[in-house]
Amino acid sequence: MSLRLILVRHAKSSWDDPAQTDHDRPLNRRGQKSAPLVGKWLASNAHIPAEVVSSTARRTLETWERIAPAFPDTTLMRRDPRLYHAHVATMLSVLHGCAASPVMMLGHNPGIGEFAERLLANAPKHPRFRDYPTCATLIAEFDIADWAELKLGTGRALDFAVPADLA
Repeated sequence: MSLRLILVRHAKSSWDDPAQTDHDRPLNRRGQKSAPLVGKWLASNAHIPAEVVSSTARRTLETWERIAPAFPDTTLMRRDPRLYHAHVATMLSVLHGCAASPVMMLGHNPGIGEFAERLLANAPKHPRFRDYPTCATLIAEFDIADWAELKLGTGRALDFAVPADLA
């Protein structure tokens, strides 16, 4: 049996309001346009999440809101405050608690890019994988029956894209 992960960094966010807290920053116009592209790409490639777990930051939740219309209404979505600027160990712990497959996890750099890299046995040959830009999306598969069994370095990259690939 295998489980699948869709790992998404939030779309491009706005820095227009210097008084706004980091947690409350919204998407900018570019982010508002790129998130739906990712959703359509995922759906057209049959990468439909059964469970979504997201950071509680406004920009990750807005990213999900713009990706979600590409999927059926049956997708379970939950917000997890531990994913806000999470480190690899925290993301791994959150994923260990997931039940469905595919799981979509939405988070932030630098943690999500490092998590993507450390999850895989071999990185995809994409020039942007190492810097994991905004709305970068990895599809990875693991030969496990339960997320609690997941170990770093065991994943297989099935696909990786950034919004510039999809425009």
